[in-house]
Amino acid sequence: MSIKRQQKLNILEAMSLNTRLATFEDITELQQLIALSARGLSSGYYSNAQTEGAIRYVFGVDSQLIQDGTYYLVESDECIVACGGWSMRSTLFGGDQHKNDIDPLLNPATDAARIRAFFVHPDWARQGIGRMLINLCEKSAQQYGFTKMEIGSTLPGVPLYEAMGYCQSRKINVPLPDGEHFIVVNMEKDLNLSRS
Repeated sequence: MSIKRQQKLNILEAMSLNTRLATFEDITELQQLIALSARGLSSGYYSNAQTEGAIRYVFGVDSQLIQDGTYYLVESDECIVACGGWSMRSTLFGGDQHKNDIDPLLNPATDAARIRAFFVHPDWARQGIGRMLINLCEKSAQQYGFTKMEIGSTLPGVPLYEAMGYCQSRKINVPLPDGEHFIVVNMEKDLNLSRS
């Protein structure tokens, strides 16, 4: 482990952060965090219209993750500062408002688990919280037998995922009902390879 990475881990420990599974009672606060994160961290990657469209039509809590017990949040002094999870289901990205059908289960022997709905409060960004949550999700997915992970990343998230061993496979142009388009980057990782 690099000295810089160890220093970040020490800072995280000193911040007295609490990680726990999200509950349905958290949804209102999570929705507020998601909008705040998207607006604060998408600047320079997406136009304001694209960001607002994504908040309205794509970003949001996927309640299936909460029901499955695979969606986590990070709290500091009982305030949610980050959220993210993984899924054993086929949806690659998007909240409840972006889904139309029941989400079928994936097969761990052949399919990649999904990293889903990662959002960090702008004031808490780039402090190792996202990395901590991704590690938690990967470890949990492995316990369910998954050996591969996949994500539909926003543009600002790509550098973090690349640093953690994810490789870009394609860009997805997501049309929004308001006429805007939103780019999502499909990324993959083989968990059998050395961990970042």
